[in-house]
Amino acid sequence: MNENLFTPFTIPMMLDIPITTLIIMFPTMLFPTPNQLINNRMITIQQWLTKLTSKQLMNTHNPKGQTWSLMFISLFLFITSTNLLGMLPHSFTPTAQLSMNLGMAIPLWAGTVVMGFRNKTKISLAHLLPLGTPTFLIPMLVMIETISLFIQPLALAVRLTANITAGHLLLHLIGSATLALVNISLFTALITFTILTLLTILEFAVALIQAYVFTLLVSLYLQDNT
Repeated sequence: MNENLFTPFTIPMMLDIPITTLIIMFPTMLFPTPNQLINNRMITIQQWLTKLTSKQLMNTHNPKGQTWSLMFISLFLFITSTNLLGMLPHSFTPTAQLSMNLGMAIPLWAGTVVMGFRNKTKISLAHLLPLGTPTFLIPMLVMIETISLFIQPLALAVRLTANITAGHLLLHLIGSATLALVNISLFTALITFTILTLLTILEFAVALIQAYVFTLLVSLYLQDNT
């Protein structure tokens, strides 16, 4: 086990050069490209998952919003594969870094907001002031709604970072406790190992759910602005 609790979240270096970019690009090599008339099982599952996710995300969008479908599918597959690769022992999870998640959240959020102000200027501005607001509360509510608008990308990034980081830390702590209890009480160690196994399964589910939630929230932001 790692001596430092936060060692799995440090940026890996090779010859004093960060290799985060190589790690981020690695998941793209895991998705095969169909080049045959009849697809194999891997490509069939990949296409089925892509169609299912696309149908769930883009079902309520108008034709203008459906032009983002390729972006959403790519985003979902990238976050999913990155989260799952982070479950491997002694691996690095890029989505546990707040800077990377902000790098994904801010451009996507800004794109939806700019599209909303460009195509529906009056409706976008009307969102800053709820209907029927008393006159003396207008300046305060406009300020609050504006702040809440700019907090959206931060909430996206923090939600993904916090869930991935908390899960990895919990697995690390319980794994360390299991190793320590082996020499003290084998029965207790067996119980903690069972808990560790269940939490590992749960963390795999969280990796998939958080990728879907991140993509779904960006999709909802787009739906509000198209």
